[in-house]
Amino acid sequence: MRIPRARPQLTPEIMSDLRRAFTAMLAAGAAILAGLVLFVLGVRVVYAGRALPGVTAAGVHVAGMTKTEIESALAGLLTYPRTGTVLLRDGERQWSVRPEQLGVVMDIPSLAERALTVGRRGSIFAALQEQYDAWTEGWAIPPIVIFDQRSGAAYLQELARQIDQPQILATLRVNGLEVEMSPGQIGRALNVHATLQALTPALSQLYDSEVPLVIDETPPLVLDASEQAALAREILRQPLTLTAEGAGPWRLDPPGLASMLRFNLVSDGDGGRYEVGLDPDSLTSYLEPLVPALQRAPENARFIFNDDTRQLDLLQSEVIGRTLDVPASIQAINQGLVAGAHQLPLVFQTTDPPVRSSATAADLGISENIVAVSTYFSGSSAGRIQNIRTASAEFHGLLIAPGETLSMAEVLGDISLDTGYTEALIIFGDRTIQGLGGGVCQVSTTLFRAAFFGGYQIEERHPHAYRVGYYEQGPGSPGPGLDATVFVPRVDFRFTNDSPYWVLLETYVYGNQLLWKIYSTSDGRAVDWSTSGPMNVVEAPEPLYRENSDLPSGEIEQVDYEADGMDVTVTRTVTRDGGVIHQDTFRTHYLPWRAIYEFGPGTSLPPDARTE
Repeated sequence: MRIPRARPQLTPEIMSDLRRAFTAMLAAGAAILAGLVLFVLGVRVVYAGRALPGVTAAGVHVAGMTKTEIESALAGLLTYPRTGTVLLRDGERQWSVRPEQLGVVMDIPSLAERALTVGRRGSIFAALQEQYDAWTEGWAIPPIVIFDQRSGAAYLQELARQIDQPQILATLRVNGLEVEMSPGQIGRALNVHATLQALTPALSQLYDSEVPLVIDETPPLVLDASEQAALAREILRQPLTLTAEGAGPWRLDPPGLASMLRFNLVSDGDGGRYEVGLDPDSLTSYLEPLVPALQRAPENARFIFNDDTRQLDLLQSEVIGRTLDVPASIQAINQGLVAGAHQLPLVFQTTDPPVRSSATAADLGISENIVAVSTYFSGSSAGRIQNIRTASAEFHGLLIAPGETLSMAEVLGDISLDTGYTEALIIFGDRTIQGLGGGVCQVSTTLFRAAFFGGYQIEERHPHAYRVGYYEQGPGSPGPGLDATVFVPRVDFRFTNDSPYWVLLETYVYGNQLLWKIYSTSDGRAVDWSTSGPMNVVEAPEPLYRENSDLPSGEIEQVDYEADGMDVTVTRTVTRDGGVIHQDTFRTHYLPWRAIYEFGPGTSLPPDARTE
């Protein structure tokens, strides 16, 4: 059971005693406070114009000192601008500098001024609090450092004269056959602003320090070209030989290479480099004159038709056409030289012919002999026979595509001693003389007759100026009016394969006979022809005698043979499936031709002989 305590009773007497005690306490506190205030004010009076107790400036106790005394005391201590050392470093190079040279000064007057303001600023209460704090705990004022960056920048700019260097590009040049290389140089520039920022923390702490200079470096596009110089020297070490199948070689000696050598500056993601090679323009000038001689037209494979197997037997493989690719050759040359090669093939663009060696008779639609025509040349000279063989061989195994026009002049090309021809009698103007290629018209006449009787489209045909007896020799001769002359390159014979199948030509020389065969597949065409025979005949003029000093006296030699002049008209009708596909008229006007005899000096001639 809890027994409640009795509360004390506040009697009037007790309350009166309490009031007297509280009043006494207040009076005592006021007296203490008044004493403290009087003490603080007394201290302020005693330290008037002097630093209050507890104040330190830059670590120096300055209590009781006047401004002048403070400045004097600090001046002997704050000597960092004059005695401190800042070591500026750029790699292995360094410069020792006093802070004052960089624009560092100690603001002693401001420091003394601050020391005197402690406990004397703000409201009376704030000032008293500050004075009290200084007295009880101390009041430290740090050094005041002024860093005049204009002075520091001026010093660094002078220092930059020793540090800065221009950016220099490495260079290559050819002197004679020598390759000279000059190394590059990295550009360097003292970054004054960034260096001042790096100096500020060290200088504000008033201690000796080492500060790396901030250098902006700008490397050139090429700093070192020694590798390219070595490559150039290797290029000039020996001649360059260019090759091509069936031609060349061509040799460029080191002096010629040196004149073409170029160093092209190129940039990439990591900087730059020199490309070493021969100048494309110079190489183009060297290669372009080679283009015509190196040009090769594509040629179909050549075959003969095997009458037993009715298949094609390969006579001559196809010729791949080519054209010198000058840009690609230049690229290949420079790539090869860089790789260390000194013998390089030229680059060609190639063109395949329509008919390769693997073609079959079925591929070309060749299944039978369409026509076979022979002409004869009994009595021809050895030179004429040689020319007949040489010219006809150009057509042996030749293929003509559907729709293609054959030009005899194009197939024959150059008629010269170099291509196997010799001198024989030719018609020149109104005379028969010795000339290159005599007998080629035997070939053109035979081809004309093969195309004529094969029913193909005749595009161009020129008759001879007078009747030639060779073309009317032999069995089955059609007589005059079916001859054709060719005089490369001005007079041509041309016909078109206007059938849907390839045409294969075969030529054979047997003794004094030229046989021309055409193989293909008949499309059903038929040939009907007729001739007017000789019309408007004009007798040959009387013979002419001409002196030839090369003949011995008493010798007479016939060099031309008489032929009557006449007109002959030949017509041809080519039909297929009842329709006419060609209706041709070939008109020939033969001039009368006299016989000509040559005789040696002093030879007796017939009484009626006509001489020049």
